[in-house]
Amino acid sequence: QRLCTLRGCCWSPQSDTNVPWCFFSSNHGYRVDGGLRKTQEGFQATLTRLSSPSLFGNGINTVLLTAEYQTQNRFRFKVS
Repeated sequence: QRLCTLRGCCWSPQSDTNVPWCFFSSNHGYRVDGGLRKTQEGFQATLTRLSSPSLFGNGINTVLLTAEYQTQNRFRFKVS
């Protein structure tokens, strides 16, 4: 059975202990607009906030995600 709160968090107990019981539905958070743009080091994407309730007050409507593959064992991402 799945129960969702007013803020969008859904609760669904699972028998597998590796699966989180609390999660956000796919209509919560941000969406990628215009696809991923490759850069020399990784990629960039413009993210637009979905019209779902925010957990932390006023959300930012548009953000830029920049990602870099710095080494074989290090991935850097920046949200601005």
